[in-house]
Amino acid sequence: MVDRLKASGLVGEVSAEFAGTMVLILFGCGVVAQVVAGGGLTTPPGGLGNHDSIAWAWGLGVTLGVYVAARLSGAHLNPAVTVALATFKGFPWRRVAPYVVAQTAGAFVAALIVRWNYTEALGTYDPGHTIKTQGVFSTLPANGNPNLPVTEWGAFRDQIIGTAILLLLIFAVTDLLGTPPGANLAPFIVGLIVVAIGMAWGTNAGYAINPARDFGPRLASFLTGYGGAWRDQYGNFYFWVPIIGPLIGGLLGAGLYKLLIGRFLPTAEPEPAGRVPTPEP
Repeated sequence: MVDRLKASGLVGEVSAEFAGTMVLILFGCGVVAQVVAGGGLTTPPGGLGNHDSIAWAWGLGVTLGVYVAARLSGAHLNPAVTVALATFKGFPWRRVAPYVVAQTAGAFVAALIVRWNYTEALGTYDPGHTIKTQGVFSTLPANGNPNLPVTEWGAFRDQIIGTAILLLLIFAVTDLLGTPPGANLAPFIVGLIVVAIGMAWGTNAGYAINPARDFGPRLASFLTGYGGAWRDQYGNFYFWVPIIGPLIGGLLGAGLYKLLIGRFLPTAEPEPAGRVPTPEP
């Protein structure tokens, strides 16, 4: 097994990142399509889920995506995670760009599948493919609600904070020198972290906390009829917020963990950055 993992190299790693991120988005964008478009067509409206089902499906999507990819790539599934690991954990910088491309491509393909599968529901509920259903694929300030005055700068702040929380907790859960969960439960705990962020930090910007999760589906929606995909409900260019905000927040969260916790833990030989430990045969 160890020899096969070594032989797979970068090709196997980026393949795993693609597949894991695709699984994540299939559940994440899929549940939003069900709640927004499908639920809007029920009588009474909203009969196919709510905010809680969205939060749980995103969290379960993260868990399942991590289980798919972890053995080969460490299951970053998020450019903010990859950049933070390269900055603080010795993950090779030469692998950052291939990982980010694979993550974004996996999110893009998954969003196309969701778009195709929910063609009838989206077309009936929102024939013009407007801001009304754009949130199925990408995030918006105040989740597209014009009555809640959150600007792109308020959303930018939100994305920095939310992703900082995510990375601080991921570093804590995966730090073998701390108290990591046993029996390969880390993916489940990371999924619960995403559920908690969605329930506590979802109002201002829809908790993208992942540049690939937002940009890949946003591009897919633009190419399939959502001409306003790059803007928010106020007409402002918004696509940069869930890209730049999470990258900054991820570095802040990981840095805080290293500053407040990591440097005080007893030292031991480190595991390879971004990898699930592989037992020797």
